[in-house]
Amino acid sequence: MDKKAGKKIFNGIAIGKIKFYSKKENQVSRVKVEDTDAEIARYEAAKDEAVKQLERLYEKALVEVGETNAEIFNVHIMMLDDDDFNESVLNIISVQKVNAEYALAATGDNFAEMFANMEDEYFKARSADIRDITERVLSILCGNSESTDIGEEPVIIAAEDLAPSETVQMDKNKLLAFVTRLGSSNSHTAILARTMGIPALAGVGIDPSWDGKIGIVDGYEGICIVEPTMPVLEEYFKKKAADDEQKKLLQTLKGKENITKSGQKIHLYANIGNPGDLMAVMENDAGGIGLFRSEFLYLESETYPTEEEQFQAYKKVVETMGGKKVIIRTLDIGADKQADYFGFEKEENPVLGYRAIRICLTRPEVFRTQLRALFRASAYGNLAIMYPMIISVDEVRRIKEISKEVRSELAAEGVQIGEVEEGIMIETPAAAVMSDELAKLVDFFSIGTNDLTQYTLAIDRQNAKLDEFYDAHHPAVLRLIETVIKNAHEAGIWAGICGELGADTTLTKTFLKMGIDELSVSPGCILPVRKVIRETE
Repeated sequence: MDKKAGKKIFNGIAIGKIKFYSKKENQVSRVKVEDTDAEIARYEAAKDEAVKQLERLYEKALVEVGETNAEIFNVHIMMLDDDDFNESVLNIISVQKVNAEYALAATGDNFAEMFANMEDEYFKARSADIRDITERVLSILCGNSESTDIGEEPVIIAAEDLAPSETVQMDKNKLLAFVTRLGSSNSHTAILARTMGIPALAGVGIDPSWDGKIGIVDGYEGICIVEPTMPVLEEYFKKKAADDEQKKLLQTLKGKENITKSGQKIHLYANIGNPGDLMAVMENDAGGIGLFRSEFLYLESETYPTEEEQFQAYKKVVETMGGKKVIIRTLDIGADKQADYFGFEKEENPVLGYRAIRICLTRPEVFRTQLRALFRASAYGNLAIMYPMIISVDEVRRIKEISKEVRSELAAEGVQIGEVEEGIMIETPAAAVMSDELAKLVDFFSIGTNDLTQYTLAIDRQNAKLDEFYDAHHPAVLRLIETVIKNAHEAGIWAGICGELGADTTLTKTFLKMGIDELSVSPGCILPVRKVIRETE
């Protein structure tokens, strides 16, 4: 029996035969050519075919994993159209007089290495996307097919790494789980695994000799077991049966109230990052949306999104939710979320730098555009606005002045505006300590526990070396949360949690005891949290 640990990507238990998946290698040699125009034409034709393949993949992913997750294939199409990338390929062909395969492989290696060496985790992860599009075009140039057939029986896939395109092309009815040696919990493939509900691990020391052997993937414990002994196999058959039964029982909670046995009611909302996530919100029976991350509009655009573009996106969400509350967070970029057209300067410590509300207050034209779109959309449903990264009373007063001016402008134009609650995120120790004063100025608090923990403990949550020191249950963090809730209630406003701790069912009873009014979690966590609420005295 061989037991390997890995990074947990998605919970669940899978038992079955392991299939070791390896890509067909594209053998590339450096060949001198005389007709460089012909090589350039070959490259352009292969690139066009790659775009067609990606368009087909987008349509397939749209049906299977939703618009948000399918978007990666549109991103790959844009990458193939990147001027710098293409100029590099064409320049190598023309100057060195070499074949298209070599020029493409060299360019792909150079760009992938450049991204891999960046400090920002988001851009580091894009290195895999560069390699994916490079391999796709190379396969076409080399005459290799894009087959991802995994056979007739359901299997656990073991691979060095998986590109999003490979994951989407595999038959989901035959995919029990996957484990990879490379990859991270933030990769696109990991996100797809979570969306599809497939148990998955990354960072596992896989071995080609596993092929054809019986394996177990335990997404809860983060382990993969190869050739388990009979007692271990029997134990896991029981665990899987219990896990499957638990998932069925959770479905019976749909339509039920979020109420404790003693009668304490709580609002249970969903966090989303894109209108494409609305289906998951509906399927998991969320009572509303407690955090809609509006920055997707900025991160997926090549220039500042217009008022009309934003209005249409916000309007779609509030209309779809049919009167349920939708809390939209204003622009929260900076730190690990960058948009080139903002022209941000490099910062030594971006987590403590120019981000979120600090950008909005120093670039009021960007802020006003978003507020106009939000207030316009408020006429179509139950919309609330939430401002991130607050540290002072002065900031809130400045926000309220701008908000009042925008409302007046729209009223003068004859634009209808709904009743809009305006609240702030409590995600800095400064805001938590000053929450008694801040509560007098706003309609609600939403506690962002991810950043609140990071700043309270002085630990960069993106730094894997500090994982052993990072304690989201630290008494200081919990004490700040309790203080915020208490100060909110004394001022007559409600308080919720929209960070990861909201979905931590080991703390649900603690938060209920503190008097929390609302929890906003990822859609897939709604029913497990509801179960704990309803079982609490």
